[in-house]
Amino acid sequence: MENDKIIRIGTRGSKLALWQADFLQAQLESIGVSATQTIIKTKGDKIQHLSFDKIEGKGFFTKEIEDALLRGDIDLAVHSMKDLPTTSPEGLVITAVSYRADPADWLVIRKEEVDETQVLKLKQQAIVGTSSARRKAQLLDFRKDVEIKDIRGNVPTRLQKLRDGQFDGILLAAAGLTRLELDLSEFVVIKLNPKEFVPAPAQGVLAFQTAKADKTTRRILKKIHHSDVATSTNIERRILQLLDGGCHMPLGAYCECDESGNFHVWAAKAETSNSPVAKVRLSSSTSFNLAEQVIELLEQKTKELS
Repeated sequence: MENDKIIRIGTRGSKLALWQADFLQAQLESIGVSATQTIIKTKGDKIQHLSFDKIEGKGFFTKEIEDALLRGDIDLAVHSMKDLPTTSPEGLVITAVSYRADPADWLVIRKEEVDETQVLKLKQQAIVGTSSARRKAQLLDFRKDVEIKDIRGNVPTRLQKLRDGQFDGILLAAAGLTRLELDLSEFVVIKLNPKEFVPAPAQGVLAFQTAKADKTTRRILKKIHHSDVATSTNIERRILQLLDGGCHMPLGAYCECDESGNFHVWAAKAETSNSPVAKVRLSSSTSFNLAEQVIELLEQKTKELS
C-alpha cells in the first residue's frame, strides 16, 4: 500500500529550508502519507565567506541532497527551485512542484537611510547587500551610484546584518520573507515589480525531487503537484538551460499565463554583475519555442547595448 510508506524527506537546515520541509510534510499528511525529515549540509551552507558567483560549479545548495537521494538514504528532496540546476543528475527527476509564492524581490532598507526623492528610495551611494549577480546587475541598472557588497547567511542573519548597520539596504526574495512571517516593521520595504526587476527563474516555487525508479513516491507526489506552475517555470528554466547558466548567472526570467492561455515572458540578462542589462518582453499563445524566441531577443538586445 502506498500510504503505508513513510517518506524520508531530505532538506537543508536553515529556517527557510525547514519551513519548506514542514510544508511538504504537512502536504503529504493531508493525503494520508507519513513523512520524516533528514537535515543535510550542502557546500553552499559550509562556504559562507564567498559570494555565489565565486563558488565553483553549479548546484552548491543541492548536490549533497541529490547524492543522498541517489544512495537511497532519503526518498524525496525539497529544494527552492531557483537553486536547482536545470538538468537533474542521472537517475533523479523533479516529480512535482508547489504553488508559487510571490516571485518578486524586495528591497529592505533601514529607515534612517531612506531618501524619498531617489529612485527605489535609496540614498545616494547607498551600500546594498546581495550576493546574487542577477540582483547586482539589475540594481545597478536602476541606480549606478549604489555600492554593492556581498552578503551571506540565512534570511534572519542577513536582516540582523542590516539592523546592525553593515548595509543601508539588502535585496531578498519576497517568498522567503513571507513564508517565515518575519516582522519587517522597523524597515522600509520596496516591493519590486517582477516585470521590471526580473526574478530568478522559478523564484517562489518549491521543487520535489525523487529517484526516477521510485514509482511509489512519484505516484504519491502527483497528488500534490501544481501543473499550471510547472508550465510557467518550465519556460523560465528552459531559458536558463539554453544559456547554459547556473543559478549564479545574471539572468532573470519570469512567465505568467493569463486566463486565455496566453504566455507572457519578461527576461533580463547581463554578461556580468556590472554589465548593461538587456531586457525583453514576449507574449505568445503557445509555449512551443517560446524560450528560444526569448533568447533570440535577448541576444539582439545585448548586441544593441554593446
